[in-house]
Amino acid sequence: MTTLALGPSWLDPDHLISTFGVAGLLVVIFAESGLLIGFFLPGDSLLFTAGLLVTAGKLGTPLWLVCLLVAVAAVAGDQVGYLFGRKVGPSLFKRPDSRLFKQENVEKAHEFFEKYGGKSLVLARFVPIVRTFTPIIAGVSRMSYRSFVVYNVIGGTLWGVGVTLLGAALGKVAFVNAHIELMLVAIVLVSVVPIAIEYLRARSRNKKAGPGAAVQDAGALPGGRRRHAKR
Repeated sequence: MTTLALGPSWLDPDHLISTFGVAGLLVVIFAESGLLIGFFLPGDSLLFTAGLLVTAGKLGTPLWLVCLLVAVAAVAGDQVGYLFGRKVGPSLFKRPDSRLFKQENVEKAHEFFEKYGGKSLVLARFVPIVRTFTPIIAGVSRMSYRSFVVYNVIGGTLWGVGVTLLGAALGKVAFVNAHIELMLVAIVLVSVVPIAIEYLRARSRNKKAGPGAAVQDAGALPGGRRRHAKR
């Protein structure tokens, strides 16, 4: 089976799984779920491709076992991200940009977390980049560990198992097998839709609020706190 590499050839889902097997799949899912350096990894398309390969009999691992291992890797990745966030604290917001780290990604995840609270750990699973930084932000914000674990397990299972099962189910459809490249492109596009919608909403809110909104937002601090002028 040949798939379209949406980026460097070594990030092609088919290449990753064919070369490293289930172990490679689990490492990528773990890294993308909560390590700062994992935000660029192809989690969605990788899970979908894994489901396709299981259906095609080219992975050699039972579907139930792949789903179980993927869920564990996803949950474990977020756990590491949360603990990292608790350790680094607010200093994360002061970290300078680098090739693999952009402060903009942290700010987006922070806004997402502030807006949806604990539910963001479930919703963010389906939003590329944001899903990598959200558990870290939860740790920085000192979210209750018990609540974090509950939302983490729910989100990791829904995403990891859900996307894998979707790939396995659609892998039985002749059209999908004949147009796998298009399916992977469609997955990437669909996963970007939430980001595009949020971007358009933000632009709309800023236009309605006027120039004063930027001044007001400038007083915000990480964690939802605001600066108060001395009287």
